[in-house]
Amino acid sequence: MEYRYLPGIDSPADLKRIPREELPAVAAELRDYLITVVSKIGGHLASSLGAVELTLALHYVFETPRDRIVWDVGHQAYGHKILTGRRDRFPTIRQYGGLSGFPVRNESPYDTFNVAHAGTAISAALGMAAARDLNGENYRVVAVVGDAGLTSGLELEGINNLGNLQKKVLVILNDNEMSISANVGAIAGYLNRIVHGQAYHRLKEEVEKMMLAVPHLGPRLLRISKDIVDSAKAVLIPGLVFEELGFDYVGPVNGHDLTELVGVLGRLKDCAKPTLLHVVTQKGKGYRHAEKLPVKYHGVTQFDVSTGAFQKAPAKAPAYTAVFGEAMCELAERDSRVVAITAAMADGTGLVEFSKRFPNRFFDVGIAEQHAITFACGLACEGMRPVAAIYSTFLQRAYDQVIHDACLMRLPVTFALDRAGIVGQDGPTHHGLYDLVYLSALPGMVVMAPKDENELRHMLYTALQSNGPAAVRYPRGNGMGVPLDRDFRPLEIGKGEILREGSDFAILAIGSMVYPSLEAAAKLEAAGLFATVMNARFMKPLDEELISCLAAEKQFLVTVEEGTEAGGFGANVGALLNDRKIPASILRIAVPDRIIPHGPPNLLHAKYGLDADGIAEKIKAYANECPVRGELKFRSLLRP
Repeated sequence: MEYRYLPGIDSPADLKRIPREELPAVAAELRDYLITVVSKIGGHLASSLGAVELTLALHYVFETPRDRIVWDVGHQAYGHKILTGRRDRFPTIRQYGGLSGFPVRNESPYDTFNVAHAGTAISAALGMAAARDLNGENYRVVAVVGDAGLTSGLELEGINNLGNLQKKVLVILNDNEMSISANVGAIAGYLNRIVHGQAYHRLKEEVEKMMLAVPHLGPRLLRISKDIVDSAKAVLIPGLVFEELGFDYVGPVNGHDLTELVGVLGRLKDCAKPTLLHVVTQKGKGYRHAEKLPVKYHGVTQFDVSTGAFQKAPAKAPAYTAVFGEAMCELAERDSRVVAITAAMADGTGLVEFSKRFPNRFFDVGIAEQHAITFACGLACEGMRPVAAIYSTFLQRAYDQVIHDACLMRLPVTFALDRAGIVGQDGPTHHGLYDLVYLSALPGMVVMAPKDENELRHMLYTALQSNGPAAVRYPRGNGMGVPLDRDFRPLEIGKGEILREGSDFAILAIGSMVYPSLEAAAKLEAAGLFATVMNARFMKPLDEELISCLAAEKQFLVTVEEGTEAGGFGANVGALLNDRKIPASILRIAVPDRIIPHGPPNLLHAKYGLDADGIAEKIKAYANECPVRGELKFRSLLRP
């Protein structure tokens, strides 16, 4: 497509100079540019395609960045980035050193709030509106919320508080009937009834016109009929619930009709009270493959635009997510107590097949992680064996429930933490770097991390046999390609294993860092340093006896983990040896205590010394400087 308008739009001010009747042409160009770029580099496609017209209308009507637009999640904000001075840099999105895939405050003044986890928009917008009023300012505040976001408890808390405070905030409900997977729950059904329940609005408008047309008596008749109208609302208009919560409800309107959108936003932009505008869109709009398969095209790798075919190298090993999903099905076949719970991520957590085979034992609770955990605890109270499959970074939102409901009652809930460690292009909001720390702090919690996909199966089985809460954390991506045992076997809680013997020092590795540590040990042997390599398996409880023996025997210890250094596996090992008064030098290799940017995982692993080469180099440097038992320095052992 030849672009007539898009190359000249470097800010919303440029957009406003385009005649309103030409905005559909701008939408076509913006949609084409989105598809062209994302097809080459990957990213979140379907959500942003569905929000093209809404994005254009918002920046056309409002005075951004003075007026604040707060996006929910950010999957739908690619068009927003392009229209706000980042068009030329858009091909760097989600690439190392490039644009973030989500709105980020330090990237642009148009990004008013960092967002990547659903549910924050209304609360953040309300805070901005309250600050505006306290400071005596008069800018407008708009929250753009996906319909799936309304399943989030935080979003509902924001609605409740906003309706009570009556701040001037426009909430736009972008209703495409999807989160990542199809929407579930009563709220989704309620919104569907609103969309299909508009007879009342049309009838009301016609009746009002007829009454006002009656000479002299029209206005009086209209006032008399108000009580009748209000009573009829409860029966005929599903949107009444928003009005009861203190909002003016408008809609639903066609989210792909720019004339209607610009007109409605123009009328509502100076609303005197909280207003909810219900906009109906189609996820993947304008690209037939994404329209047909919006889940598949939610987050994409490179693909061929004409055919929609993904350009993905054949996997050498199954993904951890797939192995987890298959294991869940096998375990559910054996044990009728096994149930699976996900928070709007059935596909992302590998539970689609489980949901088909065991529909009565599968629960998608929507974007509601707190509810998911307490719901799981209720199941466990009555003898079930629930598995809550939630991304590491998303479980953070349910920390109180993990403590209050699972740990204090010592309930047998299994936490399956996908996407643990560095996840790549989604960046800081999605890196699962803290679960080892925040879970191991809890009394009675068992925390495991498998070295490969086969060990993942056994750890899942071990967790389900446990009489208390247990977590299994595993990385994004493919496994190691090891054979899978046909049968499950329980692992002894708190026991690691020695995978390699060496005389000089010991590497204590956990989870995804075991195989890189083995490779590093082989490299170091060629340099004259001989390492024992331990697969720790358990962050909690630690294998205290084995670690203590290694500390007593070896010149120094090295701990390696794909998690934050602060309070992590290495810190726990150090605390153990200190408590036992075992003198030991420890090199801790972990993710540094800072915000980790987005970028390809292999690049980030190399940057922070978490690949085989980085581990080996850090150990070499430490060996040269480390005070060792006796007078000998490891420098003398290293080959020139």
